[in-house]
Amino acid sequence: MIAEIVTFDNPPGATREQLVEGALQTVARWQANPDLQRKHYLSSLDRRQGMGFYIWPSIEAAQAGHDAEWIAQAEARTGGKVHIAYYDLLMVLDNTTGTLTPHPPSTD
Repeated sequence: MIAEIVTFDNPPGATREQLVEGALQTVARWQANPDLQRKHYLSSLDRRQGMGFYIWPSIEAAQAGHDAEWIAQAEARTGGKVHIAYYDLLMVLDNTTGTLTPHPPSTD
């Protein structure tokens, strides 16, 4: 499993409500992606930086989800550079369900 962190600058002066509205406009796209297992929408407390935290089955799936076309539109929309980092997802602890889910080594 791969964890992907995508960071970008939010539009200057954006309110939390505006950020949520913008994020809601992307939900259908991500729901339609059969490879995406989970996405968390995040914003820094000062609302200057946005972040997406994604869980994918492979790095290829992550890279397909954030291809050159997606990066170009995101940079045009935000006016800033998009930064992407990939991590090997070792395990997930979920205290709300009381589960610990180990993940096998990534083949990427």
